[in-house]
Amino acid sequence: MIPPARVLWKCRRGMREMDILLARFLERGYDALDADGRADFDRLLELSDQDLLRWLCGVGLPDEAALAQLVRHMRSVVARR
Repeated sequence: MIPPARVLWKCRRGMREMDILLARFLERGYDALDADGRADFDRLLELSDQDLLRWLCGVGLPDEAALAQLVRHMRSVVARR
């Protein structure tokens, strides 16, 4: 399944590293998310680039449990070869 256009648009951050990480997740892991996971992903994209990049690179996690679980999942997906 191709992610909705609005999700694709929100994943374009203008920071090369972030764009690569988010594109890799969309290709490899977005389809596996259920409705709640997709809603959490949408909320995650509303947060600052600096926080997202830190979390996806393994420096800390969001305070909210659902977002922290999503970030852990995203890390594992983007780390796969």
